[in-house]
Amino acid sequence: MVEKVPMTKIGAAKLSEELRWRQQEERPRIIQAIAEARAHGDLSENAEYHAAKEAQSYNEGRIGELEDVTTRAEIFDPAKMSGDKVRFGATVRLVDEDTEEEKVYQIVGDLEADVKEGRISISSPISRALIGKEVGDSIEVNAPGGARAYEILEVVWK
Repeated sequence: MVEKVPMTKIGAAKLSEELRWRQQEERPRIIQAIAEARAHGDLSENAEYHAAKEAQSYNEGRIGELEDVTTRAEIFDPAKMSGDKVRFGATVRLVDEDTEEEKVYQIVGDLEADVKEGRISISSPISRALIGKEVGDSIEVNAPGGARAYEILEVVWK
């Protein structure tokens, strides 16, 4: 049985765009770089050739990974979801019960997570603590700096 990969509509679009770019733009650029490096002669001491072959290997590996993930993607559109309970795709506004600092996170798939952008992985400790909870509930998360307590202020679907 093929394991599905949960992903938001926006995350799936970004991965599809990266796949298109790698196949249609990066692959031909690397092939051209290999051809130019080959034209310089002796391949055993040709740094440009070895660098281009390494770039080709990385690019082809990433293409394979992206093709695999995009075919197994289970795409969710948070804008079409609703409810009071936190689940995949929800944007959650929290307040740290110790510092009173507010944080906003959207729960997304592993490959689209970016904490700086406020997108946290469904498999992260804070996401696992949030799933199934609703506004007013408190959660405790074991973070690297120690346990943190948060209260859920808002659950939004966008």
